[in-house]
Amino acid sequence: MKGYVYILASRRNGTLYIGVTRDLPGRLYEHQNELTPGFTSRYGVKTLVWFEEYDLLVDAITREKTMKKWPRKWKLNLIEERNPDWEDIASHLHSL
Repeated sequence: MKGYVYILASRRNGTLYIGVTRDLPGRLYEHQNELTPGFTSRYGVKTLVWFEEYDLLVDAITREKTMKKWPRKWKLNLIEERNPDWEDIASHLHSL
């Protein structure tokens, strides 16, 4: 079963959230519509700025746990390598 690790941001260089899911479009919908109370709804973290796909959910979970321990600068660098303008890349999910 596939898995996804993703990073949401409140704005460029703003608050970040790292998550993992089997259904990235569905989970993103939940974040954007504040359907689940918690960190992302409390801090307005709704913009998808980065994600990776894994063939196995367990690999995505391992990656997420590792990334959550990283210094903030590493996370910012990861986003900017692939998305230097911090664009909302949610439109890229239609093919998932």
